[in-house]
Amino acid sequence: MKVAIVGASGAVGQEFLRVLDERQFPIDELLLFGSERSAGRKYAFRGKEYTVQLLQHDDAFRGVDIAFVSAGGGTSKEFAETITKHGAVMIDNSSAFRMDADVPLVVPECNAEDALVRPRGIIANPNCTTIMMVVCLQPLERLSHIRRIHVASYQAASGAGAAAMAELEQQYRAVLDGKKPPVEKFAYQLAYNVIPQIDVFTDNGYTKEEMKMFNETRKIMHTDAACSAMCVRVPSLRSHSEAVWIETERPITPDEARAAMSAAPGITVIDDPASKKYPMPLFTAGHDDVYVGRIRADLANENGLTFWLCGDQIKKGAALNAVQIAEYLIKVGNVPMN
Repeated sequence: MKVAIVGASGAVGQEFLRVLDERQFPIDELLLFGSERSAGRKYAFRGKEYTVQLLQHDDAFRGVDIAFVSAGGGTSKEFAETITKHGAVMIDNSSAFRMDADVPLVVPECNAEDALVRPRGIIANPNCTTIMMVVCLQPLERLSHIRRIHVASYQAASGAGAAAMAELEQQYRAVLDGKKPPVEKFAYQLAYNVIPQIDVFTDNGYTKEEMKMFNETRKIMHTDAACSAMCVRVPSLRSHSEAVWIETERPITPDEARAAMSAAPGITVIDDPASKKYPMPLFTAGHDDVYVGRIRADLANENGLTFWLCGDQIKKGAALNAVQIAEYLIKVGNVPMN
């Protein structure tokens, strides 16, 4: 298996290396690609040192079987043909192709089979908040069709990349030292603050991040459910959280929901409020699963259920989900070996 990582120096690129190693992903040859800024950097993987190559329009992807790409939407669009022209499967972490009709949008716990039909050789990795939510919604959908979803996200600095995580730490240090904090990666100071905006606003008053949750959920789950989201940046370093309310065709009891989610892949239920046990970013960062708690009936809707979830945005919300897609393709023999 010949594997490439595009955007190897970024937060997700580095997470790809860790996840591939942790899961003993079969790799015979590894190639790392990046921008002019990161080209030449060296990274260790399984006892060997690899140098980041400059991503350019050439034949460097000849023989590559799977390319994990996390270098931004513009780069993905520009280089998609270069990456796939020799037969590589491009698993793209940007928003560039997610809503394209001829590109599958995949969360393996929900719709792994969609990855088998990819006319352009591209599979899209969904938005991080969408990934974690649909992992939890899928077992509930099997109990009763979900009509409506309301969600408030509490998204860590990690969602804006490695530089944003560093900036949050710098802001805390600056404030504590009585200095003016640097503000470059966020619209405002994030330390000791929350920012009710992630991505730019659209004409309907929702941000692009919020509209991603609406559109991507419907595509992944093949559903007509409507999702209304409020996405908020919070000053935690890593691991996103979400408060979710759903309305189903018939009421789902909290016990039914706990049993269904406990039995579902990719979910760990921690739901013991009496003992103050519930998921939190502090304890879910670095873990594979989406953690769920505070499962209870919605007092404002007789067919409603509400719950809280936490998950590592860089891991399950990005790198791990992409690697799981590749693992599925290998399992069913659907990787065109080049």
